[in-house]
Amino acid sequence: MDAGARLAARLDAHVDAAHDEAVAFLRELVRVPTDTPPGDNAAHAARTAELLAAMGFDVERHPVPQADVVAAGLVSLTNLVVRRRYGEGPVIALNAHGDVVPPGEGWTRPPYDGVVEDGRMYGRGVAVSKSDFATHAFALRALDAAAAEGAAAPRGSVELHFTYDEEFGGELGPAWLLRRGLTKPDLAIGPGFSYAIVTAHNGCLQLEVTVHGRAAHAAMPSTGIDALQGAVRILDALYAQHAAYAARRSALEGITSPTLNVGRIEGGTNTNVVPARVVFRLDRRIIPEEDAGAAEAGLRDVIAKAAARSPGLRVEVRRLLLARPLVPLPGHERIAASLARHGERVFGEPIRTTATPLYTDARHYGEAGVPVVLYGAGPRTILEANAKRADENLLLEDLRRATKVVAATLADLLASPAR
Repeated sequence: MDAGARLAARLDAHVDAAHDEAVAFLRELVRVPTDTPPGDNAAHAARTAELLAAMGFDVERHPVPQADVVAAGLVSLTNLVVRRRYGEGPVIALNAHGDVVPPGEGWTRPPYDGVVEDGRMYGRGVAVSKSDFATHAFALRALDAAAAEGAAAPRGSVELHFTYDEEFGGELGPAWLLRRGLTKPDLAIGPGFSYAIVTAHNGCLQLEVTVHGRAAHAAMPSTGIDALQGAVRILDALYAQHAAYAARRSALEGITSPTLNVGRIEGGTNTNVVPARVVFRLDRRIIPEEDAGAAEAGLRDVIAKAAARSPGLRVEVRRLLLARPLVPLPGHERIAASLARHGERVFGEPIRTTATPLYTDARHYGEAGVPVVLYGAGPRTILEANAKRADENLLLEDLRRATKVVAATLADLLASPAR
């Protein structure tokens, strides 16, 4: 057995020895609700900080100013940073988010108890992405233990970035830490699933369109300007654009074409009144080959041209979110190659590199010039985990194995000469 194999075995042993602690740690995280909205998540950060401190980590608490939190539509938010410095060398950031969507209906087990049955833990956020709080923290602890024994000689630093606004775009999480210079990593790993390494993902544009007409009695509709009729014309144009997107294909495995979805619509005052106002919201997914600015400009043009077909109509378009796509940056190959090698070693099967049509906080690291990939504890697909649905769950053996993969990857990346 060569030195690399001996180190990997030593790290594996430390992860195995602490597995029950990791499960208990995750259960504690699940038991503190972080529904977003409303996004009142400072209490979870406080509990997480307590648990990390009990593991021997120094935890930095970075509360976001309350005015900024309220302006973002949230209630409270504190970002956590743990720094472990082993000497001169690259800084590796490990990011995961603690905020989750509300549980919704249909649960057969309590969403905030962390129930364990047949080797699985059930609870909101147990797969996305509170599990990777545990993956990252216990991978770092395994590396610490191996270094203390002299089995590893890491050069560089590891940082844990635990943030709380991914569901609202991450602007007050990773983006906030990066913009303020509170972290300057060289490489990053974000939360993901165990059977694939994600190196690219779609962007997302969300717009709110308000169509203004003029109310009138339904007995005399010609005296008004029907905002709903105008909105229907705009919607027809948007759905035609969605159909046209199918011809534009991404070259990346895991991503198909741009998409457009109208997810919410409201308007009108009464059955016998010509609607004076209609509001709808749309979601436009942007493939990595597209320019986000051009995608938004094109969509606004479609809306304006369709609105012009209804004289007297006035339309307002407000951007709710612009999440740019994640594209692979030079240097990400080192992370992906190490994860793939150790993933195959631990799981006994090839771990593929792919892209995803979702958007994540990883894009903030990419936009800051930091090579980043997504990998962590979880099943092959979101559907298997019931992520964002009732009975979200995690196979605890995947938590163990993903932690081993991340720990060994950290050892690989920090064994490289300082740059």
